[in-house]
Amino acid sequence: MTTAPTELLTVPQVMSRLKLGRSTVYDLIRSRRLTSITIGRARRIPADAVRDFVLRSIEEAA
Repeated sequence: MTTAPTELLTVPQVMSRLKLGRSTVYDLIRSRRLTSITIGRARRIPADAVRDFVLRSIEEAA
């Protein structure tokens, strides 16, 4: 079974989408609240992971 490919975002793209600073994004990655992968030396965050993070955050706030 194959799944549709997901868009991979850079840290600056995630910063822009979430309106957060660089340190905050890396803190979210470090704490495993935001899933990421490393390709060589490049850190990439799946767009689905950003969406899931936002949805979880909304649920927690409710």
